[in-house]
Amino acid sequence: MSGNDINRRDFLKFMGLGGAGAVTLSGCDMPTTVTLEEGKEEVVSYLAPEEYVIPGIGVWYASTCQQCPSGCGVHGRVREGRVLKLEGNPDSPVNAGVLCQMGQASLQGHYNPDRITKPMVRKGGNLTEVSWEEAIELVNSKVGAANGKVAMLTGAMSGHQAELMDTYLAKIGGKDHFVYETINNAVAEAVNAEMFGSAQPRYNLDKAGAVLSFGADFLATWVSPMHFSQQYAKFRTGNRGVLIAVEPNMSLTGANADMWVPAKPGTEGVIALGVANVLISKKMVDGSVLPVDALATISQYGVDKVTAETGVGGDVLVRIATYLKERSPSLVLAGASAQSNTGGSQVVAAVNALNILLGNVGKTIGAEDAFPVKSLAPRRGSSAALAAFAKGADAGDYEVAFIYNTNPLYSAPAGLELNGKLAKVGLKVALSMFPDETTLAADVVLPLASPYEDWGTQVPGYLPSEGGLNVQQPLMRPLYSTVKGLGDVLLVLAKAAGAEELNQYADFYAYLQAGFAAMPASIKGGMSDAEFWSKSRQKGFVAVANSQGSLNVKVGDLAQVADKAGSDFPMHLAPAARAGMYDGRNANLPWLQEQPDPITKVFWDSWAELHPSTAAKLGVKEGDFIRVESAQGSLEVQVYVYKGVHPDVVAVPMGRGHDEYGRFASREKGVNPLKLIGGDVDAKSGELALYSTKVRVSKTGRSAEMPRLGGSESQVGRRLVSTVSADVYRRTEGGGNNVA
Repeated sequence: MSGNDINRRDFLKFMGLGGAGAVTLSGCDMPTTVTLEEGKEEVVSYLAPEEYVIPGIGVWYASTCQQCPSGCGVHGRVREGRVLKLEGNPDSPVNAGVLCQMGQASLQGHYNPDRITKPMVRKGGNLTEVSWEEAIELVNSKVGAANGKVAMLTGAMSGHQAELMDTYLAKIGGKDHFVYETINNAVAEAVNAEMFGSAQPRYNLDKAGAVLSFGADFLATWVSPMHFSQQYAKFRTGNRGVLIAVEPNMSLTGANADMWVPAKPGTEGVIALGVANVLISKKMVDGSVLPVDALATISQYGVDKVTAETGVGGDVLVRIATYLKERSPSLVLAGASAQSNTGGSQVVAAVNALNILLGNVGKTIGAEDAFPVKSLAPRRGSSAALAAFAKGADAGDYEVAFIYNTNPLYSAPAGLELNGKLAKVGLKVALSMFPDETTLAADVVLPLASPYEDWGTQVPGYLPSEGGLNVQQPLMRPLYSTVKGLGDVLLVLAKAAGAEELNQYADFYAYLQAGFAAMPASIKGGMSDAEFWSKSRQKGFVAVANSQGSLNVKVGDLAQVADKAGSDFPMHLAPAARAGMYDGRNANLPWLQEQPDPITKVFWDSWAELHPSTAAKLGVKEGDFIRVESAQGSLEVQVYVYKGVHPDVVAVPMGRGHDEYGRFASREKGVNPLKLIGGDVDAKSGELALYSTKVRVSKTGRSAEMPRLGGSESQVGRRLVSTVSADVYRRTEGGGNNVA
């Protein structure tokens, strides 16, 4: 051994004393006079564990997943002081024990080697590590001189952290809290509030006999996927429900559908009105439930007109209408691709009119139960909020901007030109765990504890009928002593801003305990404060009787917005959201990078989905690189050819293509389709029209093997799977009436 030579005599001597352990002592240059007893050390696997900890035996603690706004409950298995595994909380009314791949992989965020562990301040153009005291002092001085010109830009928020943030903003005279989520339901919420008097109605898939989804990927990314997956399981059992999906490219929900209909983005409302026309003209429903002007609009969308505008045949419209009527009550949903166009509001209005026409309101669609404590209620995000923040920043309205749980410099559309506008803010403070694009552009970085090291509460963005307040508790001590929880940071800032009522709380834990103690006796159920606090942490949530809402049906304008023409950019771009990468927040988790996409099986890279007929026209095949160009820019990406996409659509899923975000995000070779998106918005709600961007596609001449799992997806001319008609199945296999 270099620098630790050992001769044969010493080797035999120490082997005689005690074997390999003595060799190690000699190899460390210890003199031969040291005995084994003098050189031994005591190895303890877990020093002074809590009395209830048994080495080798895991203990489960309840907490809340924060990988998306759904608010799923989790159980974390902790052994020897380390959280090792997550599972769904079976008592949670949101996810009832199931947990998606994003929740399972969130532990890799907790243990991520690229976590920010110390505060940083920009000095001489570079971020430099400083003490917490120096960073907080700088923030306080800038906020104090800002005269209320302070903004908060965050992801979806709720619970006691949101309440404390409101307190801080009020003390410093700030008025603007912008809640931004790339993947949202904001257009539908605006239309629902107008037509139903309830922004987020309760959808009961489990009570429906047929579900028609216009781009609502409720099994993967829409609203509350784990909650709806539980309802979907019930929908498929017993008298098996029929699922119909209308969307520009196949989603996970579409892949599970009995009937999948490709549609150009922006034409979903026309198809919905076409189905309504069939229902009324064939006297399947009573059209008098709709106002005269709505009936007049629907009458204009006959089969021929709908087919001419969408390419969807009359026989398809009739089949859809028949399913919805014969399997009543049904449910019609409008999701991301349907809402994310310049006429998204009209699409949602057409979908809601279809539900009214079918009598679904009050059966499969119920009123939203509002959370009774307004200060804790969820603040659901929108892209319109980011546009409003960008406008204010560009106008010089903000001297200080706090940014938490969002990465707008990655996810903002190119048409918003956010980089230049954000640079006009005097001091940008990022409260963050990771070095993403927005964090590294900040002037002050405050490192946060992970969700599994921190205290808090959350109210799910979509409240089930038996919803409540989720409890987030640490599953282990912080890995780094130099990070702080969000609540503790806000508490320090609020105290410095003059919130004297908060001086009684030593930390956010004390603030949270006091919040639970102050809850009404009706929620505590007769328990003492200590018992209620203990039981809430054990269960993982507090059952709260939400305020019962009601639906007031009002039908608005149903006329559809025509698609914009453009010969220079003839194709539609679909920046689809997929489970796993989601909106890009999970690109630094190698488990999810390694997880093959459920549709294409691609991993560690991006791809563009093209229909075989479109690929043939371009002269490209799977693995070839194509150039996708919009008015905002271009990108080059490999092609995946299959029939699960409309011929006029090129689909490039979002989530990859980071410029920053640590070693794992930089390792993948993906692209970011959001950088091709323009500034088009829904004409009524002002929400970003993600699916309205037109592009042109061309071949580059380059080709390479795609990083994807699996081989051929066809039978390659071999008859491996036999198919029979439904009638034959019923006669020979006893299918009964359960076959669609």
